[in-house]
Amino acid sequence: MGTAAPPGRSPRRATYRVQMHAGFTFDDAAAIADYLADLGVSHLYLSPVLQAAPGSTHGYDVVDPTRVNGELGGDEAHARLQGALGRAGLGQLLDVVPNHMAITGRDNTWWWDVLENGPASVYASYFDVDWDPPESKLRNVVTMPILGDHYGRVLEAGDLAVSREEGNLLLRYFDHALPLSPRTYDELLDGAAARLDGASSDPRTDEAGDPRLELESLAAAFAKLPHAERTDADSVRERHRDKEVLKGRLAALLAGHPSVAAAVDAEIAGLNGDVDRLDGLLERQNFRLAWWRTAGEELDYRRFFDINDLAGIRVEDPQVFEDSHRLVLAWLHDGVIDGVRIDHVDGLRDPAAYLDRLAAAAPGAWVLVEKILEGDEELPADWATDGTTGYDWMTLLGSVLTDPDGDAAVRDAYQAFSGVGERFEEVVHQAKVEMLDGSLAADLTRLASWFSLVCEHHRRYRDYTRRDLRDALAAVLAAMPVYRTYARLGHTASAEDVRIVDAAVLTAGIRHPDIDDELLAFLRDLLLLRVEGEEEAEVAMRFQQLSGPVMAKAVEDTAFYRWVPTTWRNEVGGDPGRAPVGLDHFHARCQRNQQAHPAALLATSTHDTKRSEDVRARLSVLAEDPTGWAARAARWRDHNAAHRDAPPPDRSTEWLLYQTVVGAWPIDAERLKAYMAKATHEAKQHTSWTDPDRFYDDALAGFIDEMLADDELVADIAGYVATLQRPGWVVGLTQKLVTLTAPGVPDLYQGSECWDLSLVDPDNRRPVDYDAHRRLLDGVRDRSAAEVWAAESGDGAAKLAVVRAALAVRAEQPEAFGDGEAGRYEPLRADGPAADHLLGFVRGGRVATLATRTPVCLERDGGWGDTVVPLPPGRWVDRLSGRTFEGATRCAEVLAALPVALLVREEAA
Repeated sequence: MGTAAPPGRSPRRATYRVQMHAGFTFDDAAAIADYLADLGVSHLYLSPVLQAAPGSTHGYDVVDPTRVNGELGGDEAHARLQGALGRAGLGQLLDVVPNHMAITGRDNTWWWDVLENGPASVYASYFDVDWDPPESKLRNVVTMPILGDHYGRVLEAGDLAVSREEGNLLLRYFDHALPLSPRTYDELLDGAAARLDGASSDPRTDEAGDPRLELESLAAAFAKLPHAERTDADSVRERHRDKEVLKGRLAALLAGHPSVAAAVDAEIAGLNGDVDRLDGLLERQNFRLAWWRTAGEELDYRRFFDINDLAGIRVEDPQVFEDSHRLVLAWLHDGVIDGVRIDHVDGLRDPAAYLDRLAAAAPGAWVLVEKILEGDEELPADWATDGTTGYDWMTLLGSVLTDPDGDAAVRDAYQAFSGVGERFEEVVHQAKVEMLDGSLAADLTRLASWFSLVCEHHRRYRDYTRRDLRDALAAVLAAMPVYRTYARLGHTASAEDVRIVDAAVLTAGIRHPDIDDELLAFLRDLLLLRVEGEEEAEVAMRFQQLSGPVMAKAVEDTAFYRWVPTTWRNEVGGDPGRAPVGLDHFHARCQRNQQAHPAALLATSTHDTKRSEDVRARLSVLAEDPTGWAARAARWRDHNAAHRDAPPPDRSTEWLLYQTVVGAWPIDAERLKAYMAKATHEAKQHTSWTDPDRFYDDALAGFIDEMLADDELVADIAGYVATLQRPGWVVGLTQKLVTLTAPGVPDLYQGSECWDLSLVDPDNRRPVDYDAHRRLLDGVRDRSAAEVWAAESGDGAAKLAVVRAALAVRAEQPEAFGDGEAGRYEPLRADGPAADHLLGFVRGGRVATLATRTPVCLERDGGWGDTVVPLPPGRWVDRLSGRTFEGATRCAEVLAALPVALLVREEAA
């Protein structure tokens, strides 16, 4: 799989990611197709567009994978988008969510059927529900943790009520509605029948028979429906067929006989007014209402991370795969879309098997996976995929562009400023422990139950208590160095999986000497599928599906907000605790990428990044002057002492606040307060989403308001940022050009073709002013990027000019960016005192990229001096400045007009 597209599909030159929602619809996307074509991308890259929960702002909460999202314009607008893309010559890459579905309301008809019919639902096997857990109270029911307080209190407060919609009975709790089991209609209908007189006053009685007898007959028939625990195929068919018939009869009876409808409604009112009767009815349902906090300890279905409203689906089941992918596969087959981005591939039970099934169903499709690679981790070689969505690239590039000595110095300054001395890995481990004891405790409990069943079958392990087993699992989960392993049924564990599991078990044993080594060894063998048995295998598979959420919640959603010395490195897939890499490591990685995954995405900003690429670029400059940054942060701390009417913020949070201000400046108080509220709630040290401390939250917001109302401080911030702006732009241009020309397919996030100082979502999902971008594009069309750079005022025209020029070169020289020998990657190393400040490489022997690294250090060390870059034989034209170079060229000359150069070798006449 390479960058050259299969016949009939668009070339894979570059993608442009847009976030689809009611405020940016298919028609809005169609309206920018011509702009994207002028910019030079090859594919529009859409966030999920299948029917999502009402009001969704992101599309990952799919409720119906069989239809197009109506809030985006539905089928007609989707067709208009296809037409616009076709006219513009653009392909399409689509974000697909195979791991989970939203289960709010009745929009998800599959889940609604599960709530109504329990294990007898035709969709019971579609969701990852434990129908037979150890706790008897959870057996054959689905826990619904939607209540704002304990069940008994909510019930006695009158907040739960039964209601009727024609022939359907529902339970309502504020905005929530749940279907009652049809078998439980009997008591209510019997009660309503008793309210009717034998001789009805309804004039239609003689024609239609006695409505009371019909009501009693219906009550008896509903009661005789097959029980939800009868899950054989015949019983399930009978239950679903007969319940619909009976509901139809009931609806007709109620519509045709007002007296019957009045009696049923009166019976419902009486039921709602009788707490004991209502409680009795609810005890008979296929769902169990619970306080939302119980989800942390007791939950019988797999979720996406710790989000109760997103239930995991069993896409490993061929029928579930077919039903949930039918529309997407049709689009791939018909050429509506060229490829898919698979969201959260680590959440799947068997990612390799899923990707094989997808490849068989859509041969030739461009398949990318959202996979976070830790450190030097490689994508499994047996996966049928073109590569990742680019978090690994973002980490690699950000690392090589950071001054390593300055990075260490900033960390030291942070420790002196904040008093926080823990290493990053210690913060991550503690966060994992908290997740397993908190929001993911229920998931750990489910896994421990399976582990207990296994131990019961092995005499050497049956005497371990549930607590022993839970502790062992938690210790190994917390010690996992990567998101997950990929042991597969019927396959021998890979050497990499063995290494990872062995390391995790060893670390767990060292950290927890109280855990029996023999138990840990048994768990190791289970995780590597060395112990035969279905339940034994289940432990391994479920462990792998849980380790990813543990890592994600601990690192991305916690540690990155706690350990904040160098925030530009706190990015998805990153490890700010590791020293930045050098040029040799970078080049070696690029060469491997070109050989293994030449069509993988190269991302620098995404919908999930904590900070935009330009915020990170500016902040990385702090490592080039760590002493100056530390002094400035201390000055602001001392100055702001006057604004401390209350304890918040603590020193670590204050450091984060100052880096955020610097990185995103200019920023107003509302944006800054929104970001800091998210950061502190995610950190979960002083406040959190589940247990907010309003005193802390209000005090922090007040501190920010006073800080940004302080004219003297604001002037000082603005003055300092002015010293960072130009070098930040240099880093920004470097990371952009390198991304546009390195092995892989560059991905541009909406608006990132110009300077964009966005923070984490929802800040990075704000509307993009495409009219302004069109004007900028028109303005750079007939000017060189070097000319635009000379006049750069902060509007992003220079960055846009570099993007346009680089994409034009990719269009003209597609073979140089392809796979195999034609697109080979060769490092281009400089010679001289400033050699380490040049990041250079050649693609396919025809296109050369030269970019400035650590510009402040370069200037402080005296500039390029006599440093030269030996260009390969030939005459090279810089597409950014128009100048021509040959042979050994002085860096000071080739980078005189612009901190980056894009050289194309002229063909011999």
